[in-house]
Amino acid sequence: MKINKLTTLFASLLAALLFSGCAAVIVGAGAGAGVYAYVRGEMKGNENHSLDQTWAATQAAMKDLQFNVSSQQKDALQARLIARTAMDKRIEINLTKITDNTTEVTIRVGTFGDQTLSHTIVQAIEKHF
Repeated sequence: MKINKLTTLFASLLAALLFSGCAAVIVGAGAGAGVYAYVRGEMKGNENHSLDQTWAATQAAMKDLQFNVSSQQKDALQARLIARTAMDKRIEINLTKITDNTTEVTIRVGTFGDQTLSHTIVQAIEKHF
């Protein structure tokens, strides 16, 4: 399992460095958590949880952070949640089923991104696993 995590981290880092026109930041949280890369204003990573579990965790995170959710859509393969902060920043979170137990998470805050807020959202989602 450690080899798989290291391979994922290395691949994410390599992709971020190769395809980035601006600085890339790799975010790895605690054990069992996904590895995220912040590239071009977008936080992206994979969670080792089903789409349904990740969707529930995302909804709970929005509630914890007290963001106003304006739109929620989900089917068997994808989900999208749009919310706004108290300062009216738009947050878009897209979930895509990769396998039965892997979900890709993409977070975009505002037009140009907000790394700090994106990281806060990732931490809030992972708290619910």
